[in-house]
Amino acid sequence: MAVKLSKLDRILLFCNGVFLTLAVLIVIIPLVYIVVASFMDPTVLLNQGLSFRISDWSLEGYQKILSNPAMLRGFGNSVFYSTAFALVTVMVSVFAGYALSDDRLAGRNLFMTLFIITMFFGGGLIPTYLLVRELGMLNTVWAVIIPGAVNVWNIILSRTFFKGVPKELKEAANVDGASDMHIFFRIVLPLSKPIIFVLALYAFVGQWNSFFDAMIYLEDAKLQPLQLVLRSILIQNQAAPGMISDQLAMNELKRLSEMIKYSAIVISSLPLLIMYPFFQKYFEKGVMVGSLK
Repeated sequence: MAVKLSKLDRILLFCNGVFLTLAVLIVIIPLVYIVVASFMDPTVLLNQGLSFRISDWSLEGYQKILSNPAMLRGFGNSVFYSTAFALVTVMVSVFAGYALSDDRLAGRNLFMTLFIITMFFGGGLIPTYLLVRELGMLNTVWAVIIPGAVNVWNIILSRTFFKGVPKELKEAANVDGASDMHIFFRIVLPLSKPIIFVLALYAFVGQWNSFFDAMIYLEDAKLQPLQLVLRSILIQNQAAPGMISDQLAMNELKRLSEMIKYSAIVISSLPLLIMYPFFQKYFEKGVMVGSLK
């Protein structure tokens, strides 16, 4: 049955369509620009701007990046750091959230209060650095993975999700003689895929885009993640005009910087773009259940 819309309804739908179209364009245009620019000859890009002619395109930027051993090593490091960080964060968040969701846990409100306080107050960069140094984690992979592994917001999401799991399931398992560990691993955990994938995606993306911790704690170039390698490359290929007297050298430096910049952005974004479609169905369900129940 067709629904008859009033004049006000049609106006609102039209305005909503215009707003959503503008929002999509705001997101899509920069992405298209970066992808097209990454395939373009830097000279054409600098002189003429974007061009959709194949003759103006070049793979030189990708060749420069992929032939750089530091880039490949940084990419592998980032994959390791992000995966390990996601695993540790999810494990801590799920265990803590499940324990705090159980009414039988004595002092659970005190624990939650202490956790929430850390969201507003922290020691700061210098005490954190001193702590990492005293624990002997400087210039090791643990300096990147451990300090931020406990995320209070993720614990709160997990706790809220587990509170929504029907108590009847656990009570029925108790009647059958199942232990708490058995109930968690065989009943609750299989039902928790949405929140687990959401937490894993949050942690992976956050660690993948992070470079500050690695810049502070890691001195060995072989341990540096991709984002820090990209930062180093872009800084090395930028210089003030007064530092170079030869105009040809200055132009070549500018061309090299443009050639690397957009290709590096695309390469560093690929893992996240590939992951998201597989996580999307869990992401939508996990965010809604974990935040609203």
